[in-house]
This record gives sequence, C-alpha cells and structure tokens, in this order.
Amino acid sequence: MNGPDNKGESMPYSWTEPTLRPDEPAPVAQLRLWPHRSLPRSGFVRFFGATAALGTVPLLAVLGSPILWGLLPFVLLTLGGLWAAIQFSYRTGEVVEELRLWPDRLELTRTEPRRPVRRWEANPHWVRPALHATGGPVPNYLTLTGAGRTVEIGAFLSEDERLTLWKELPPVLWRLGQAAAEPLA
Repeated sequence: MNGPDNKGESMPYSWTEPTLRPDEPAPVAQLRLWPHRSLPRSGFVRFFGATAALGTVPLLAVLGSPILWGLLPFVLLTLGGLWAAIQFSYRTGEVVEELRLWPDRLELTRTEPRRPVRRWEANPHWVRPALHATGGPVPNYLTLTGAGRTVEIGAFLSEDERLTLWKELPPVLWRLGQAAAEPLA
C-alpha cells in the first residue's frame, strides 16, 4: 500500500487498494493524501549524523583547554534544538486524509495528531468538486461540496499537487455519480 513513508513517491497522495472493514462493503475507490516529506526519516539520520560530526570539528582545535567547556554547551544546545525542531516537524506532518468512495456514499476522513478524527459524508451523485484558482486561502484551493457543506481536501498539498489532484478527482466522481444514477437490474 502506498503511504507517507514510501520512498520514490512522486506525489504525496495515491489511489490505493480499498481497505476492507468488517462492518461495511468494500469501497469502489480510495484516495490517501499526506503532507510531502522533503526529509524522510532515513535521510534525517544521515543529516543529523553529518551535522553532529561537522559541529564537533571546531571543538577539535580546543581539545585539552578550558575553552572546550565554554563552547561545548553551545554545540550541544544547537544539536538539541535541531533535533527537537525536526522531530516537531515530523509530528505536525502526521496528517492523513482518506477519501473513500462507494456508489452511494463518499466519505472524507482527516486524521491529525492530538485532534479528534474529522469525517464528512455525502452522496457522490450530488458532490461537486471545485478548484478555486484565486480567492481561497491558498492558490488552487480544492473543495468538495455536498450534503449542505463545503469541505477542503488536500490543504497541505502544494499548489501544483492540488491542480494535479483536481484533474483526477472529477472523472472519478462523475463515474460514481453515473453508476449511482443507473437503475438496478
């Protein structure tokens, strides 16, 4: 399954195999979105190791002198601050949105750390996707409207990523809406 930790992903979202839950039928399609990670955890280990090694180079010149004890706290404070800042960035980037589509129902779920899970449901036949090139909080603001509400999708995606998602989303919703409108045989 594609996800936030996959290497080599070109976009921070993917159409995935629908996950089965015992209490409901399998969705027809499933979209998983996550924030872009410019520094994966494996890269963080190498980066932090190299930074720590380079940060200790100035200390080599003062080994054995009392100046070492004056500089050491600043080097350690810098490394500790860098570690804490990057770890904070990883925690705040654990947002995941999941759009699950059935012929008669669409469900958007947003999961964030230390916040309750937010859900929105509507009939895909009546859902209208919209791309707001300007006038939204960000360029290419992507929304879904239905069931009396308008919700944003992929707020953490870049402008170009929202535009690419916009090109993929309406055809999927249109096919589901058409399938829902067809009479059962």
